[in-house]
Amino acid sequence: MIHLSLPERARPVIGVLCCNEQAGRPIQAVASRFIEPLARLAGAAVLLVPALSDPFDARAVARRLDGLLLTGSRSNVAAHRYGGRRDDFPVDEQRDDVAMALAAHMIEEGRPVFGICRGLQELNVLFGGSLEQLSGHHRDEAGDIPFEDLFAHRHDVDLTEGGIFAAAAGNRRISVNSVHHQGIGRLGQGLRVEAIAAEDNLVEAFSSRPCGADLLAVQWHPEWETARCPASGAFFARIGEALRARDGPWIDPAPNTITMMPGDMR
Repeated sequence: MIHLSLPERARPVIGVLCCNEQAGRPIQAVASRFIEPLARLAGAAVLLVPALSDPFDARAVARRLDGLLLTGSRSNVAAHRYGGRRDDFPVDEQRDDVAMALAAHMIEEGRPVFGICRGLQELNVLFGGSLEQLSGHHRDEAGDIPFEDLFAHRHDVDLTEGGIFAAAAGNRRISVNSVHHQGIGRLGQGLRVEAIAAEDNLVEAFSSRPCGADLLAVQWHPEWETARCPASGAFFARIGEALRARDGPWIDPAPNTITMMPGDMR
């Protein structure tokens, strides 16, 4: 006798883009901390997307996803993507290729796209914006320190009145972490500022609705503080809302159980 659990509805599927890393050999990697809140707060099923650009059929992948998250990474967006000056920080050209192509096709298909840290930078470049190299309170110079200290709150951001995060936070200013070497120079066309750094007005979050679906990105790392920071929890809640706003095949993940005898299988 075989018991099959068939879902009444499947969770909406969100693609999470990997990075090219080395662990004695080339691997595809994404930090687990990005995945957990997608399942717990957004109610999504996560599909990891390799950052391998040759071959890569962005249109085919986009049509199989309900949404896309571009995560943070240890690499920077390559300077030639936005007409900047090359520096010594590591880059991941294949990730750049896949991120730009896949995000563009997701938007064309009217499907939501989200970004965290590097993901915000990739989306800004996709929309014609530029990046700049940062110093001071936006980046950490301490080298090899515990993750808990690296991702501690470092500076305040001011939330745009009437914006997505201001409503969730209940006030106009929050404290966030900051672990990045690049930031937005020129804001991409059609992007709406959702938050700026209180000290120097660097854009820390933006939104848009190209082709009728959400596009939302933050410079800080909300995956570290979903319980502590209402705006960070709201980021993942918004992902869930956007995924379910689509007319897709998803439904609630409560399963039905069907019992089959071996002779019933054809």
